Amino acid sequence: MKIPAIKTTHKIIFGDSRYMDEIEDESVHLVVTSPPYPMIQIWDDLFKSLDDRIREKWEELEQTTDENEKERIAYQIYELMHEVLLPVWKELYRVLIPGGIACINIGDATRKVNGIFRLFPNHSKIIEHFEKIGFVTLPYILWKKPTNKPNAFLGSGFLPTNAYVTLDVEYILIFRKGGPRRFKPKDPYRYASKYTKEERDRWFSQIWNDIRGVRQNHSALARRTAAYPEEIPRRLIRMFSIIGDTVLDPFLGTGTTTKVAIELKRNSIGYEIDPNLEPVIKEKIGANQRRIDSPFEVRFIHRGQ
Repeated sequence: MKIPAIKTTHKIIFGDSRYMDEIEDESVHLVVTSPPYPMIQIWDDLFKSLDDRIREKWEELEQTTDENEKERIAYQIYELMHEVLLPVWKELYRVLIPGGIACINIGDATRKVNGIFRLFPNHSKIIEHFEKIGFVTLPYILWKKPTNKPNAFLGSGFLPTNAYVTLDVEYILIFRKGGPRRFKPKDPYRYASKYTKEERDRWFSQIWNDIRGVRQNHSALARRTAAYPEEIPRRLIRMFSIIGDTVLDPFLGTGTTTKVAIELKRNSIGYEIDPNLEPVIKEKIGANQRRIDSPFEVRFIHRGQ
């Protein structure tokens, strides 16, 4: 079927996505995002800036000498970081249509606290929060990064028992608001959005091992050690939305989700807390370019301006 002609619109809002006042209730069809990962060192300063309690707990952790107390404080920091993300997840439930899908790319964290190496299972905490909000949890995807070295492990070499399993996957958690989405019979945009059998068989497999992580090219973005590969939002947008839908990314970063939404003829909304990323986003999405095949309009919104 021929893809219907459509001009898409895109809003990029520089502000805190814990408050999405710019979005009406039940107006978003799909969420695709990768949030800052709790207990990953490159995100520590961001979480500290968003919640004074986290900054205070880190100071307390550095000052205490009691080993058991350090363990307790570290877990409190982990919980507080997820509390920072919780208002975003609640906003997603509000803005998604009935049957709308939220896809969250998240990695677990490994870190030494008090000299003890341990895992912080971010994926399980997010599932717990989403279910308490009211989302339905669907089978998730494991993204196994081919760039990770298979022999990059920590611990005691070849001697039992103190080696650690390599952390070489990230999770793409998938949630739905309520029951399956309903469509009008023979919706032309839905039929024009179909995928092939080969795409279905590959994309709807639980393990994705054919997508490489990519390095960020902008030195000013050292806090993001690895860029969000375009293939991840491209697959998810095609799997869980149709042409003309609205896709939301509450942690837009360098604009990858917006770029892919433009190419796939979806509307989009993105939130980014760091206004310094505006020129990077404009460059990535080609904000000043004209496209005959995918005409689009982009608005950059700075809160308070």
